[in-house]
Amino acid sequence: MIKKILVSQPKPSSDKSPYYDIMRKHGVEIVFHPFIKVQGLTPREFRDQHIDISQHTAVIFTSRHAIDHFFQLCQQMRVDIPDDMKYFCITETISLYIQKYVQYRKRKVFFGETGKIDDLMPYILRHKTERYFIPQSDVHNTSFAQLLKQKNINFTEGIMYRTVSNEIPKDEPFDYDMLVFFSPSGIQSLLKNFPDYQQGDTRIASFGPGTARSICDAGLRLDLQAPTPQYPSITAALDAYIKEQNNAQG
Repeated sequence: MIKKILVSQPKPSSDKSPYYDIMRKHGVEIVFHPFIKVQGLTPREFRDQHIDISQHTAVIFTSRHAIDHFFQLCQQMRVDIPDDMKYFCITETISLYIQKYVQYRKRKVFFGETGKIDDLMPYILRHKTERYFIPQSDVHNTSFAQLLKQKNINFTEGIMYRTVSNEIPKDEPFDYDMLVFFSPSGIQSLLKNFPDYQQGDTRIASFGPGTARSICDAGLRLDLQAPTPQYPSITAALDAYIKEQNNAQG
């Protein structure tokens, strides 16, 4: 029986989250505890990269974390961001998040529709003379940089934040029937917290192909994977899996 589930993400801010529907529907307990956390670099650490942000005329954002740490570091380093700075974002949702730091003006904010890099490239190519800066995590995909190089785009990547393991309190019982992961870093954190971890009967679920590969590479058993054509979200996959497993054992 699946009675207690650990979801390695922050607790949802809205009580309308599908996770709460799953708890009510199946009578299970879901605990939210991120296995990883994002930590910003210090100004000194960033300066060690010898990057002059003021020499850039446009910024490419691929996440909200990138926006937060870009503006925070600029403030800490007293870097003045010009009013005519252009912003290119992977999705509209991320572009709207810029309002937290600067006045939103459509003439200088561009975004893709699908969340894929290829969808943003036409906007970048229309502004090919810009000098782009890309705030990155210490662990990031290099395919975007390779694509920009192929198109002869003038850009600089700079590490502004890092992903670190989020420790699990030693006095908390780790008695979950199921663990849900969303990134390879989460698997690394699990093994760091529990070097001698034995899966046993605990089910493990993953969201995304990279996470699934990391679970298998770690020698663990992958019991549930999303997205799939039938279950595009992890909550839809969980709902169906819990129903199937608990009915079979119930």
